[in-house]
Amino acid sequence: MLTQEKTTQLAPETALQTMSGAEMTLRALLAEGVDTVFGYPGGAIIPIYDALYDFQQELNHVLVRHEQGGIHAAQGYARASGKVGVVFATSGPGATNLVTGLADAQIDSTPLVCITGQVFAHLLGTDAFQETDIINITTPVTKWNFQVTEASQLPEALAKAFYIARSGRPGPVLIDITKNAQLQKHDFAEYKPCNHIRSYRPAPIVRPEYVAQAAELINQARRPFVLWGQGVTLGKAEAEFRAFVEKSGIPAAWTILGAGALPTEHPLNVGMLGMHGNYGPNVLTNECDVLIAIGMRFDDRVTGRLDKYAKQAQVIHLDIDPTEIDKNVAATVPVWGDCKETLPMLTELIEAKTHPEWRQRFEQYQAEEVAAVIQDELFPTSDELTMGEVIQQLNELTHGEAIVVTDVGQHQMVACRYAKFNHARSNITSGGLGTMGFALPAAIGAKFGRPDRPVVAIIGDGGIQMTIQELGTIMQTGVEVKIIILNNQFLGMVRQWQELFHERRYSFVNIASPDYVTVASGYSIAGKRVSERGELKSSLQEMLQHPGSFLLEVMVTRENNIFPMVPQGCSVSEIRLR
Repeated sequence: MLTQEKTTQLAPETALQTMSGAEMTLRALLAEGVDTVFGYPGGAIIPIYDALYDFQQELNHVLVRHEQGGIHAAQGYARASGKVGVVFATSGPGATNLVTGLADAQIDSTPLVCITGQVFAHLLGTDAFQETDIINITTPVTKWNFQVTEASQLPEALAKAFYIARSGRPGPVLIDITKNAQLQKHDFAEYKPCNHIRSYRPAPIVRPEYVAQAAELINQARRPFVLWGQGVTLGKAEAEFRAFVEKSGIPAAWTILGAGALPTEHPLNVGMLGMHGNYGPNVLTNECDVLIAIGMRFDDRVTGRLDKYAKQAQVIHLDIDPTEIDKNVAATVPVWGDCKETLPMLTELIEAKTHPEWRQRFEQYQAEEVAAVIQDELFPTSDELTMGEVIQQLNELTHGEAIVVTDVGQHQMVACRYAKFNHARSNITSGGLGTMGFALPAAIGAKFGRPDRPVVAIIGDGGIQMTIQELGTIMQTGVEVKIIILNNQFLGMVRQWQELFHERRYSFVNIASPDYVTVASGYSIAGKRVSERGELKSSLQEMLQHPGSFLLEVMVTRENNIFPMVPQGCSVSEIRLR
């Protein structure tokens, strides 16, 4: 039995209405502030789609071309807007097609409510047509899931779903609704949002004594270093984070999902962490004396070998999820809580400093990286175009104001490192799961979530072919997304590993592509192909100025490797420039 407490009480005069479970579902979405739903109809969810026919003025439904595209679009919407993304799918294959997106959203802390249709309750367990036990399938990749078998359960279940999805550390929730529950009539009064569940603690109790201990360590530090992640953005704590960094004078580096919480050009922003991050932040992680981690989880792509990671440092870890503290890296001082609350407490207690000599170390390493890698990547002398110079030209034209949505691979690392971000929620990528095919549908969702901002999808020639059918969603909706395909005719990241660690045994990484411009034109989307440097900037300008979606295919050098790189199994201080 669902339990829900501290909800708004009904006024005595509130009139009951008898309505179907399907209509109750849609009214619950409206009450939760949902304006856009991504989905694909099917037999087991037909009653909800039938009810949706009468709600088209209030709910914008985006018909995707595949359920995986639908959930990635919902992810893009949530990441760009800060709202809960919503997706509909039918039972069986429709529901199972959501699993990759659920896993992606779970590891990247993206708030989603996924509503799936299910066979009639009396058919459960009979292997009925398109019956799948989606609850057990999705339990490992959801924050919570629940199967509704009676219409009377729906309002409470949906209220709980939205509360769990958006509160604390956000994540995906799945509500599976049997067909009879969608069809049943039941009394429905005013919707009761959920704001408390007795067994659920979304935000841990802040302990001021730990904040004081953290401040003491920071005040004594000579070489402090801040690592921040997406938790700053999820906590809407960008202003509080900036105040902390500027008062402390501590150099700060970001995880791939943390990009944008502090503007790229801020003088204390020293770059990206991790396997393909910047040189200085990686090397100096193993030289700092106090490491302050804020809203990040010390995943393996950031730490490299854990037994050689920051062993000299005292670690302060601020996180809303207590399970992340001490999970991978032991914390000297744990600071539990929402960083929007804990950062101001910490800022008040720290001393204002500048750390000029320590900051100079980062500048020195950055100069080495520029000479060894960045100069050739952004301003090459060879005839072939590089991925880096495409991003550099894009920066000059967008001035850091665009939402950049990347797929997974070499282009992802290049875009995340070189793109300029002036605002939070500007870098949307599949971080923890690394899902190829993510970018195109996520960019569609991002544009629906933030129609006021330009959205640019940067995709490799491998990833685009995984969800290219979502060009049909662009065609039907008219949504404006700028698509850049960086085509090196390889599955580039795998090829790089095969070159560096497997003696150039290029096993099944050569990938042929269709004529993308012709494919785009078949979907009534303008497009262009460019391979000459002299045409690059004007082609990017044409793409950005075009009224509507535009696909730009850029032919880049085939066997360019992405450096710096921390080889797998190595320490972050063993990062390679070549």
